[in-house]
Amino acid sequence: MNTIKGHHHVSMVTKNAQTNVNFYRETLGLRLVKKTVNQDTPSMYHLFYGDETGSPGTELSFFELPIAARTHRGTNSISRIGLLVQNEETLTYWQQRFLLLDVKHGDLFTYGGRLALPFEDPDGLQLLLISNEAKETPTFWTPWEGSPVPIQHQILGIGPVELTVRNIAKTGNMLTNLLGYHEIQEGVFQSVEGAAYSEIVLKSLQGDLERPGRGSVHHIAIRVDTEEHMKEWAERIGNAGFESTGVIDRYYFHSLYFRESNGILFELATDGPGFSADEANENLGKELALPPFLENRRAEIEAKLKPII
Repeated sequence: MNTIKGHHHVSMVTKNAQTNVNFYRETLGLRLVKKTVNQDTPSMYHLFYGDETGSPGTELSFFELPIAARTHRGTNSISRIGLLVQNEETLTYWQQRFLLLDVKHGDLFTYGGRLALPFEDPDGLQLLLISNEAKETPTFWTPWEGSPVPIQHQILGIGPVELTVRNIAKTGNMLTNLLGYHEIQEGVFQSVEGAAYSEIVLKSLQGDLERPGRGSVHHIAIRVDTEEHMKEWAERIGNAGFESTGVIDRYYFHSLYFRESNGILFELATDGPGFSADEANENLGKELALPPFLENRRAEIEAKLKPII
């Protein structure tokens, strides 16, 4: 059976697309690699950020929802996103950059044995910069030379993703028995041995469910090789008693979604075809890209979207 290769992307909700671009591209130095729409609700922007090419494992994606209210934090949610950087020196660079650019952030602390810097985006999304000290740079990462952040301090990709749930055992059993993760310490699971880019952290919390809004996380996507392997996963997920969407062609990759017992939405996504399917690398993210089945509605869709610069 094909194994999970780590994180693919994480998808969040933003209230304002332009504010989002200003932060993730200009402040965090990520490349806006695809400016497209939610394929199920085309009146809504879907923005993807990442490295030079938007490699799987580096992708952060956002749905714009202008009417989004604030998030009421609670349990059964994806509560925090880790982003890997090279080392402690880089964390010091980011402390200084956050002070200069007035980004809300906390003090350095140790998170799962790694030094980390907590911060928030303009929507209140909870994020961590995490030192990848003494580990090899992820092989899937390609630096973006157009970034305002020097290459040695750029974000390398997604690190540990934190899930807050009422019943850790249920989600933990799903990760190990269904998806093949290994519990490396209590509540910490990896699909690739020793790789922070494949790590899921489970935290226990009773009480009210999270009420999502701006700055909430919609789902986590994990990497599989090919569509053929995706079909195997669909069968396996069904046999485990979970209802899945079946394989969906998202044009830039193929996806399958299922919701586990605590209500966390997981997506399995293929590496390809990738974001260069309809744009040359040098043009990624510059214009509104639509999958072929929406191209005949371009005028209608563009009329409902505020331009992003």
